[in-house]
Amino acid sequence: MKKKIFDLTGKVAIVTGGGSGIGLAICRRFTEMGARAYMLDVSSETLQSASEELSGDKLKINTILCDVSSGTQVKEAIDKLGTDRIDILINNAGVAHIGNVEQTSEEDLDRVYSINVKGVYNCLRAVIPLMKKSGGVILNLASIASVVGLADRFAYSMSKGAVLTMTYSVARDYINYGIRCNCIAPARVHTPFVDGFLASNYPGQEAEMYEKLSQTQPIGRMGKPEEIADLALYLCSDEASFITGSCYPIDGGFITLNS
Repeated sequence: MKKKIFDLTGKVAIVTGGGSGIGLAICRRFTEMGARAYMLDVSSETLQSASEELSGDKLKINTILCDVSSGTQVKEAIDKLGTDRIDILINNAGVAHIGNVEQTSEEDLDRVYSINVKGVYNCLRAVIPLMKKSGGVILNLASIASVVGLADRFAYSMSKGAVLTMTYSVARDYINYGIRCNCIAPARVHTPFVDGFLASNYPGQEAEMYEKLSQTQPIGRMGKPEEIADLALYLCSDEASFITGSCYPIDGGFITLNS
């Protein structure tokens, strides 16, 4: 019987920040394609809501409460899996920050670093020893801020630039162990974070500002979490077995057409 394209049947996948937005979309898509997915998130309420949503669609998801900025919590989360094999790691958890260097406090910088950079490091350090036994795929969520200069995104750009270079480093260091490592660089994606940002900063003007932000991308709209999940599915499937050490923009033409 011919194998189904993008089939993940039997694969064990970890998705950090999996309770909402892009992470939730990835968990959904991977589960639909047969993976045993573990959703890690820092919020118990978010995990509960996501679990109920997927259960309503008859999709079983495994949830683990975990703050990726804590190496101890990450190690405990991996131990809870009760498996000696991890096939896929999606480093998706992250936070945003708006401001140039003068507007970025030391506390702001530390917070962004602890989640966006150290959080990725903690997960890589916990999972790679298991992957070395039988190979695997690591996919990091970077950003267009990794490769182009964005106004007032000093700390965020710093962190996502680190995600990009960690991707290259891991791809180089572990290629002989059968571990592939790539990253995705999205532009603006319509997630609950965007809705919350608009509600907090532009009360009563949400629709107007949403349209304005959408038009900053040449294609004329924001991305959808499902579109990011579909690219993630391809890069983590056997169909992408020749791809490692690469960064894939998914940006509505932002990088090329705005330059």
